[in-house]
Amino acid sequence: LPWPVLPKKRWPAFKFKEKRGITLKEHQAIVARELNLERRAFYKLAWHLGASQSDLAFIEAENVDWESHVISYKRMKTGTIAIMRMDEDMEEILRDLPGNGPLFPYLRSVRAGDRATEFKQRCVGLGIKGVSLHSYRYAWAERAKTAGYPERFAQEALGHNSKAVHRA
Repeated sequence: LPWPVLPKKRWPAFKFKEKRGITLKEHQAIVARELNLERRAFYKLAWHLGASQSDLAFIEAENVDWESHVISYKRMKTGTIAIMRMDEDMEEILRDLPGNGPLFPYLRSVRAGDRATEFKQRCVGLGIKGVSLHSYRYAWAERAKTAGYPERFAQEALGHNSKAVHRA
C-alpha cells in the first residue's frame, strides 16, 4: 500500500518486559544442570565478570594476566577496554579453559541469538522465568550496589551507559 493503514502515532506503544538480575540460587541451578563444560564455564564467568555475552564469547587466553590477576578485553559495542581483577574463583574457572587462543571456541562460533536460545532452554527446563543472558549483567550491577561499589566504577566496569547499572 502506498499509505500506511494506521499512522505511526496511532500504533500502540511497545512495552518491554521487566528486566531483573539472575539470583545466585538460579545461577547455581543452571550451572549444576549444564553438562557441556564450555557452556558451564561460560555461565560461571558471566556471573563473575558481568560482561556482555558477545564480549565474553570472544575473550582469549591472552586477555588473562596471571601475574597481575587481571582479565582485560575490548568491548565489542564501544571499543573501550574493560579490566577486571580476578579472584580465586575466577582463576579456578579460567584454569580449566584453553591456555591459548579463544577461551570459548564453540560459543564464539555461534550467533548471539543461538547462545541466548541455548540459555533460555536451560531456564525453561529448570522453571526459571524472567531472565536472559543479559540478566548476568544486571546481577553483577545489583551485587556491586549491595557491596557499596561506587556507581562511577560500576559504570566503568560494565560500560559507561550500562542500563544494568542505572537500573540497580
